[in-house]
Amino acid sequence: MAESSQMEAGQEPRLFGEKGLEARIASIVEPVIIDLGFDLVRVRITGQHGCTVQIMAEATDGTMSIDGCEAVSKAVSPVLDVEDPIDGEYNLEISSPGVDRPLVRRRDFVAWAGHEAKIELSVPIDGRRRYRGMLDGVDGEDLKIVLPDAPQGSDPNVRVPLTDLSEAKLVMNDKLLELALKAQPVDDAAELEEDAADRQE
Repeated sequence: MAESSQMEAGQEPRLFGEKGLEARIASIVEPVIIDLGFDLVRVRITGQHGCTVQIMAEATDGTMSIDGCEAVSKAVSPVLDVEDPIDGEYNLEISSPGVDRPLVRRRDFVAWAGHEAKIELSVPIDGRRRYRGMLDGVDGEDLKIVLPDAPQGSDPNVRVPLTDLSEAKLVMNDKLLELALKAQPVDDAAELEEDAADRQE
């Protein structure tokens, strides 16, 4: 992973965002999150425990502590209560991006070069909308990917415009897990290993 970014929160917009109600919630909470010195990563509404609003945030260096999550929760809860974008009761869940994290900003693709990712485009290139391969950095306005499934004799190196991305996330593998374990406190290591085992089942 690349060195920590010195950029301030809110300076680099996300390359793509939510739609519908999730977009509405994002527009409400993002200014609050930025004021705290964090960047919004993603908002997702799930049916877990009735209705859960998941808000993912991080510092500009890609980290997020438990204290940071608590600060975001305390700040966005009253704002959501006032705006009341959701009919009925819901659970609010604040989290860090996690190990197999979404990639939503240009800096993410630079920082995680050398790791495997799943990429989905809003506009197909040569009829292809989904890619899975090794991130190879950013050149200008293009994301570079090395594809393991490229036909024999063809160039495995492809470029996709950053503006055409609709979804991107890291793929959990041994390399990513090892990196995450090194960065986590001892108490969290067993939980990470258990999470990885669950994903493989």
